[in-house]
Amino acid sequence: MTHDDDAPPLADLMPWSVAPPRLGRGWPTAPDVTSLKARWDALLKAGGPDREALFEPTRSRTLHTPVGQLPGVTGGTGRLVRASGPCPEPVRVLRAPFDEQWLIPDHRLIDAARPELWRVADARQVFVVETPDPSGALLATSLLPVFGPGRVRPLHRRPGGAEPNLAPGLLDHLAAQLGLRPDPLDFLAWAWAAVRPGPVVPLTSDAALWERGVALGRRALWLMRRDGERPRLPGGRRPYVRAPLPPRPLTLRYDPDEEALYLDEGRVSPVPPGAWEFEAGGERVLERWFAARTAEGEPGTLASIRPAAWRPEWTSELLELITVLALLAEVLPRRAEFTVTAPLTATELCEAGVLPVPRSARGPASVLEGREEGPEGQLALL
Repeated sequence: MTHDDDAPPLADLMPWSVAPPRLGRGWPTAPDVTSLKARWDALLKAGGPDREALFEPTRSRTLHTPVGQLPGVTGGTGRLVRASGPCPEPVRVLRAPFDEQWLIPDHRLIDAARPELWRVADARQVFVVETPDPSGALLATSLLPVFGPGRVRPLHRRPGGAEPNLAPGLLDHLAAQLGLRPDPLDFLAWAWAAVRPGPVVPLTSDAALWERGVALGRRALWLMRRDGERPRLPGGRRPYVRAPLPPRPLTLRYDPDEEALYLDEGRVSPVPPGAWEFEAGGERVLERWFAARTAEGEPGTLASIRPAAWRPEWTSELLELITVLALLAEVLPRRAEFTVTAPLTATELCEAGVLPVPRSARGPASVLEGREEGPEGQLALL
């Protein structure tokens, strides 16, 4: 560890942050696309008070709320009370830590969608989510995160990986101190490895230490983002389905002696203890992931429209999630032991003119390309 009394806050190093999207209702998200389209159809088939009850109105959203289109998607902008037609094509989102699900990308269904996040969401974006973990741990994802409570900090302020969301002059200052030029993803990798409660991010002028921290963080970012080559455990440690999963598993349990995960009588093994014990937000990730796919919605609600049986793709997703958690569990002890020496303090960053950041750096980019549709089909001005 290092003395963190004068370590710069993450909020100064990545100054633009957005509150996490607030859905306001659970039914526009699901672990499968078919259920979402069936829920949409059920909503539109209902009329009058029935449609209103199914929608689950809030102060922010009713069937009559005028809203603009979410950037980059095709959801409608007419009042929902008059809506017709097919369901907007669902998009992949991160519904909870390590839980990839689907969302109907329609602004009329979401209390606080945070359009500024949608404008910069693309294949090159990385969203950093602050977590309530006492260690100050950061979660990174290539998908739009739709859960709280932590702030969301995009790595880039514009689409296409343009304009890093970093304190102006920070990378130049690090380059001068380290004798090497870090890129934005290098900084994010370092931040994951070095972050401390606050969250604060101790920096260093030690080039060899910087490269070790970046290598450690890049491994974690690759596992969390799951982009490019899919992660795999070495032969003999890869999880497989050893006993077929039942059509509708209701219980999940772990046998540490067998290193086996049981879904009723179905069995997956080997499952390393680190994968089973992996927690985020105070909950076991595997237990929360399983519950999201087996919980019954309240009868008569749209959330009760769910698959009648366990879907085959969930088994593949489960095996990959076990792999990711097992590999991350091996990285975390190295992160806990990572010690920052030769620190670059917040005071030094102030003396170099990197801090404080200008007020403009704390807001979204002021001009973005693309036309956006406002309420009732009007053109929205940015």
